[in-house]
Amino acid sequence: MTTAGITLVIGATGTTGSRTAAQLTAAGHRVKAASRQATLVVGAEPVPFDWYDPAAHAAALDGVDRVYLIPPLGDSDPAATMLPFLHQARTAGVHRAVLLSSSAIPEGGPAVGTVHQALPDLFRHWAVLRPSWFMQNFTGTHAHARSIRDEGSIWTAAESGRVGFIDADDIAAVAVRALTDEQAPNTDLVLTGPEALSHDDIATIVTEVTGHPVVHRRLSYEEMRDRLTTQVPVEFAAMLADMDRAIANGVEDRITDTVQRLTGRAPRTFRALLEREMRCNS
Repeated sequence: MTTAGITLVIGATGTTGSRTAAQLTAAGHRVKAASRQATLVVGAEPVPFDWYDPAAHAAALDGVDRVYLIPPLGDSDPAATMLPFLHQARTAGVHRAVLLSSSAIPEGGPAVGTVHQALPDLFRHWAVLRPSWFMQNFTGTHAHARSIRDEGSIWTAAESGRVGFIDADDIAAVAVRALTDEQAPNTDLVLTGPEALSHDDIATIVTEVTGHPVVHRRLSYEEMRDRLTTQVPVEFAAMLADMDRAIANGVEDRITDTVQRLTGRAPRTFRALLEREMRCNS
């Protein structure tokens, strides 16, 4: 690894941001942990950050030479918000950027795909992380996790489509390498876990590990969209429901060796993650 300067981790209290900040500081790297509340992250300097408050961006970028980018949540056009910040970051001396995108969004695609397309022209060192769906969606505060706890159900329009679900710790481990290795990947990286699972498989594993019965409830695209509109804006709900439809059509039925190749260790299985969560909560 190279000797890094200061890394600005945007979304440092989120699922991958918190883990990336923690792994960076544990490895001895200097980190600015950016979030709306500037919440303390052990070993990092907390800084207030809001994508929609450009007046605070200069202070967050002061002294920073690399940045981990979490797009603004639920924004259907994140490029309009992110690209002015990225131009400002380059002017301020940032030379490396690592963007969290999604396996479902290609370069030049909708939402953050436009930011992905712009990144190579803005920074000499860069990477776009395109993880599959998070395993933590079934264990944290995500709608799936809540419905598992409250109803014993997982609601999707994904039918029997399979997904290479990935542990957020593995995403963070790749992010750390992309941010600190002497040579940045300078490409996009599709990240998956070690196996492709359907939501029926997920329900079975949760039932076996926790002892609480969980079933996968299959909805149509329209039913899923309408269910989601009670939680998020209608445009975002339609996009999420459409991602389920893509899963049903086999788009996410793949696994990659990227985690193993970049970190030197195999990615965690969903069963192993659940068993770890059970031990930590016991």
